[in-house]
Amino acid sequence: MLLAYVSVSVLLALVVYLAAGRSDVSHREAVRGGWEQLRPLLTRLPVALLAASFIAALIPERWMIALMGDASGFVGILLASLLGAILPGGPIVSFPLAMALFSAGVGAPQLVALLTAWAVLALHRVMTFEIPMIGWGFAWRRLVASLVLAPVAGLLAHWVLLVLHVG
Repeated sequence: MLLAYVSVSVLLALVVYLAAGRSDVSHREAVRGGWEQLRPLLTRLPVALLAASFIAALIPERWMIALMGDASGFVGILLASLLGAILPGGPIVSFPLAMALFSAGVGAPQLVALLTAWAVLALHRVMTFEIPMIGWGFAWRRLVASLVLAPVAGLLAHWVLLVLHVG
């Protein structure tokens, strides 16, 4: 978590420095735009994190570990991929839920598969946006082409963890 914070802070310092050298960039407008994006999160994120904490407390750890823990292997990765595909909502829902699942014992490869499926497959977005706007012909082709991505991402995450632990 600290590495992510430091990385974003360094990136922020870099773009502020680069923007300072340009006359067509207004720092006030940039700060105002950032505040406009941050303000809704200040009310939603604490509620989502609290809800995720309660979900983590309600989920029986043994059950979650058996279904999608590290030892669940490929079956757990497939189950997590399915859960990610049907998980509704945006990042304000999915990431706190992912935190709760991780706290409940879901393995990292399974969580990678879940978040990848949520990002790539997202059946709620397919039904509400993709099919009505682009059509079923495109949607089913994209879904079929994307089906393997989440399980492959989970397997790659598993492999990376093996490599890091062994070597």
